[in-house]
Amino acid sequence: MDQLTTTLLSAPILFFVLGALAAAARSDLSVPETLAKGMSLYLMAAIGLKGGVEVAKAGIGPDLLAALAVGFALSAAIPFWVAPMLARVGGLDRLNSGAVAAHYGSVSVVTFVTASQVYGEAGFAIAGFMVAVLAMMETPAILSGLFIARRESGAFLSRELVREVAFNGSVVLLLGSFLIGIVIGEQGFQPIAPLFQAGFTGVLCLFLLDMGLIAMRRILQSRSLTLRLAMLAVVFPLVNGSLGIIGGTLIGLDTPSTAALGILAASASYIAVPAAMRLSLPQADAGLYLAMSLGVTFPFNIVIGIPLFRWMAETTRAVL
Repeated sequence: MDQLTTTLLSAPILFFVLGALAAAARSDLSVPETLAKGMSLYLMAAIGLKGGVEVAKAGIGPDLLAALAVGFALSAAIPFWVAPMLARVGGLDRLNSGAVAAHYGSVSVVTFVTASQVYGEAGFAIAGFMVAVLAMMETPAILSGLFIARRESGAFLSRELVREVAFNGSVVLLLGSFLIGIVIGEQGFQPIAPLFQAGFTGVLCLFLLDMGLIAMRRILQSRSLTLRLAMLAVVFPLVNGSLGIIGGTLIGLDTPSTAALGILAASASYIAVPAAMRLSLPQADAGLYLAMSLGVTFPFNIVIGIPLFRWMAETTRAVL
């Protein structure tokens, strides 16, 4: 209960709630798109740099390799159980089932960044190498989702898609800043620390304010989101997050990193995957997969998932 209260009363979460309430009240509050994009770039660069610096201090070990393997397996496999549920329970066709499933196998950078900040403030620090796991988990789910949607046609890759997947902006920036952090180390990070550390929480608060506005407006505007699909958008992160917690525990990750793997498995992409789907599955209902991933799953993970998966990681570690 204390963990839940601490999380819900943290500044980033309260700013997210403020944005959601403002949108629900039909307020004209908004964050300029250019500013929101700039804040997104800042957050990804900051989390990548800090993760790289931590890896430079601790070195690359078996924990990183094991976490990458489990993360890859989760990202690739999750769409194959999510898609049948979307078809049988949600009533979606194969095309939309594959498109939506890809979102749930991939990850949300902002959910991870928020969890890292909230956990860190509570002295529950995630290992720096989890940034590499975050970046790696973006791609496999896209290929799995496209295979599900297009398996009858036999062609699901295109040159444009390969380029989008390989050079997606968020992946390039995360991995690039992560590698820069490894190269410069703690000493090289000190001159830029005032920019990437002192202002991090404030920028995250404003960014989550914008995300709260967008998430609530997406729910209010969606015409494809049925009650069954909304329920699945809550069930998916609970099941996927549990798989991440079990996987992290079995490979021996520390408790904070196990919770982070749970958060990654539970999250749903609303940036990288939609861009890939627009290229490869333009017939899919963009309003639907954004309403589910951004309108339902993202708020659930931010408000409930972050404290829940910490509790699950601690409980699982105590039992096993």
